[in-house]
Amino acid sequence: MATRRADSSSAIYLIGGGIASLAAAAFFIRDGDILGRDITILEESGKTGGSLDAAGSPEEGYVMRGGRMIESKYLCTFDLFSSIPGVDERKTVTQEIFEWNEVMKTSSKARLFRDGHRVTAPGFGLTERHILAIERLGLKSEALLGRASISEQFDPSFFETDFWFMWCTTFAFQPWHSAVEFKRYLLRFTHMVSGFNTLGGIMRTVYNQYDSMVRPLKKWLVERGVRFEFDTRVTDLDLCYDASGYAVELIVFERAGHRDEIRVGQKDCVVVTLGSMTEASSLGSMDSAPPLRGKSDGGSWMLWEKIAATQPQFGRPANFSDHIDESKWVSFTATLHDPTFFRLIRDLTGNVPGEGGLITFQESSWLVSIVLPHQPHFIGQPENVEVLWGYGLLVDKPGDFVKKPMSTCTGREILTEILGHLRIQAEAPRILETCICIPCMMPFVTSQFLRRAKGDRPAVVPARSKNLAFIGQFCELPDDVVFTVEYSVRSAQTAAYSLLGLKRAPPAVYKGQHKPRVLLEAFRALHSKKES
Repeated sequence: MATRRADSSSAIYLIGGGIASLAAAAFFIRDGDILGRDITILEESGKTGGSLDAAGSPEEGYVMRGGRMIESKYLCTFDLFSSIPGVDERKTVTQEIFEWNEVMKTSSKARLFRDGHRVTAPGFGLTERHILAIERLGLKSEALLGRASISEQFDPSFFETDFWFMWCTTFAFQPWHSAVEFKRYLLRFTHMVSGFNTLGGIMRTVYNQYDSMVRPLKKWLVERGVRFEFDTRVTDLDLCYDASGYAVELIVFERAGHRDEIRVGQKDCVVVTLGSMTEASSLGSMDSAPPLRGKSDGGSWMLWEKIAATQPQFGRPANFSDHIDESKWVSFTATLHDPTFFRLIRDLTGNVPGEGGLITFQESSWLVSIVLPHQPHFIGQPENVEVLWGYGLLVDKPGDFVKKPMSTCTGREILTEILGHLRIQAEAPRILETCICIPCMMPFVTSQFLRRAKGDRPAVVPARSKNLAFIGQFCELPDDVVFTVEYSVRSAQTAAYSLLGLKRAPPAVYKGQHKPRVLLEAFRALHSKKES
């Protein structure tokens, strides 16, 4: 990196209002002694949180595009939130999460659902050949794997095992996704393999992640004077070059249809959230399907394309944005005004809401899963209202009970399909009459998993950059895994410390695969739960 010029008098411009930018702002303040009033967050939508969103009402229906898995080894995330007061302000968010998960431990008794019945603690169904292929993949270098897919590492029978069905639906992998990303997940979560069939070790927040994490973090930033500029789409960055490197000197943006610009000073910093897995998301309704949109329906991919055209080291956005058929899926949020559905699920699974986690309908042509979180899931949610979330991975295949692709289904049709897999018939009309199910199409939601090679994702602080850093899911952080809150927070922490020239680093990525006890437990689990 070129000579550092930022100091406590610098202005910080954060492009994007998701968790990565919010975390970066907090690290600049907490660890870099930057005044909140000198930090500006430019967000093209009207709200913060990015993909960690949650909104709605009992009358119109609640909506969550999705939620991220949390576990105890998210060291950067818990470092950040150890400084942020929680919802009731008596504890930090970190304390709140750990204490809550002592009370509400995840222990699924119905991780898979087949033929209308739960499968308790399903075996992995792996053969020795499958296990050997997993071990071999763990030893291959990322350079050797390159743009290889997961399907190129295993024979077709692997993708019929319970291990694959649980792994792919927990993390949203597809066979055509990157073998490198799959390998990183295998290594990153080695310590969770032994409890994987009951979702042991997965942690939850008290409410949805917007209410439990984003809302307290934003409040902390506002109290310190951070400025939020909403409905502001950044369209370009102008760079100036000299013998020692380059720096951003101008931020070009649009607001209310008018072009404007921000002159960036010599000591100022610009931090860009690259791409977006929830860009161009669209909502349907109980009686309409969500439309499929593209990258021209938002600003994040177009901004990355424009700046990447000036510097090869800024990555290759087309690798992630131009393959919607390989990255899209549909989620749905159901708001229930009658307790029947939750009661039936409790009796079918043996889990109370919040205890079981993901339930996957393995025979579903859509490969659909649902989660019944602890209630209330939203701050202010009435006692007589319950909320569930679900998603399907194979959205272009006809359903088993509704003979249409999930991508073209209404909320009513999606819930009808779920009721069919649960073999709920007599109560189905009442459930459908008292429910609001809102589907959400997300064209880029697994774009970070697409096959890639070195250079497709840029470094957090590119070589010779004086004041520019990249954060979020599409920058490169060795060893850690995308599609997690931890990746966004780690990138933010890395960017803040690097741009300020601080003599500190984020906590190292936890590497359970180097710990003999963890390896032994994973080895035993793979073999004890293998095909008999």
